Amino acid sequence: MSIQIVDPDRSRFLAARTKIGSSPVQAWPRTDKILPLVELETEWVRFSTLNHRTKAEQLREMKKRGRDDLFTADPLGDEAQEAQFAILSGQQNFDDLKRNLLDSGQREPAIVTAEGVLINGNRRTAALRSNLREGHRSCAYVRCHVLPPDATAEEILFLEAELQVANDFREDYSWINEALMIEELYELSERSWDRVAGQMHRQVSDVRVQHEKLLLVHQLVDQSQGTRLHVDFADNESAFEELAKHIRNKNALEAEGIKNVYFAGVLSGVNYRQLRHLRCDDAAALVDKELTSEPALEGVLEVARGTRSLAETADALSDFLEDEASESPLENLLSFVATQRREASIDLPDGGRVAMEHVIGSLSNAVASAAHEADERSREQDAEQAPFKRAEKAAAELGRIPGLLPKARAQEGWDEEAFQDQIRRLEKTLAEIREMW
Repeated sequence: MSIQIVDPDRSRFLAARTKIGSSPVQAWPRTDKILPLVELETEWVRFSTLNHRTKAEQLREMKKRGRDDLFTADPLGDEAQEAQFAILSGQQNFDDLKRNLLDSGQREPAIVTAEGVLINGNRRTAALRSNLREGHRSCAYVRCHVLPPDATAEEILFLEAELQVANDFREDYSWINEALMIEELYELSERSWDRVAGQMHRQVSDVRVQHEKLLLVHQLVDQSQGTRLHVDFADNESAFEELAKHIRNKNALEAEGIKNVYFAGVLSGVNYRQLRHLRCDDAAALVDKELTSEPALEGVLEVARGTRSLAETADALSDFLEDEASESPLENLLSFVATQRREASIDLPDGGRVAMEHVIGSLSNAVASAAHEADERSREQDAEQAPFKRAEKAAAELGRIPGLLPKARAQEGWDEEAFQDQIRRLEKTLAEIREMW
């Protein structure tokens, strides 16, 4: 289906605009790739509020303003456009882009729909507009390719993916926004990972792990009940990637425990390098032990348990989950912390109050301590198994010698005395090992 024309007057204005030429856009999915070129006023063109580069940031702005329809009620109106402009202007290296455009001008044309909505070149146009508003008249116009009026939403999404992903995707997109685009492409591609991978110019395994990471973020955002947003986890890519890969083939119980530990670590600021030590089947139990051994957390854990029990009262499965919740301090505290803002404070059963900042710090210490214990245990196990592994490797190598000797001894340069010396050294080493019994 063709995209909806929101403002016919804009479409008619652009259709009447004098063409300055035409050139091919190889990423355009149709056979005829020649698209007309026009110059448009920088203030006239409209930013795409469907741009995947800014999707997570839009969700944050909608939450901040309490406006779920901020970018959809009137996508070409001043409110939505200025909000989108602010997001684009706040992105990394925006000032560098502005200076580059002043020094070198616009090198490649942007791409707009038939009513002047930018599909490609949103950041560059935002930089031009910012320069123009600062008095630089050289930035008053933006050169654009114009898509045909019957361009479909699917074609536009595939065009965006081809242009942005195939070129400098990582530079312009956060991993969260990349994953959100993959999710949408997956649905439009009839849930075919092969088609998504082809469109993204990536391996199937790459796009699938991005999607798995996003599903984990979806879960944590849902668990926070609106307190946290997708964009809040843009700096936690390594933790979500390690978690996604590790639990992929684990049984449900083990996967849930490790996931809860990682979620708690992400929320409390534990480094992913520490969290990787907790990729073990008893990770949740190790954290539970740390939480219950801290007297200062006793009241907090009681509040967390009570809050979770109340939340589950209306659940049809609450009778089955009650015992499980009462036995899992980590699950209770995670559910509680996820819904609380860092600047909040909570009332304790003894009448006191505690800042969430302190609760989060205590959770961080518990997860970090559990990670340290798991690391020490792993080192001890490695030390215990090391002699067996080395002996097994040595035995395998020695077992190959009888088959190699005849051919080696037939060579002119063979040194039997040196070989026998090596055998004597091996016998001496074996004798030393036996003496250690």
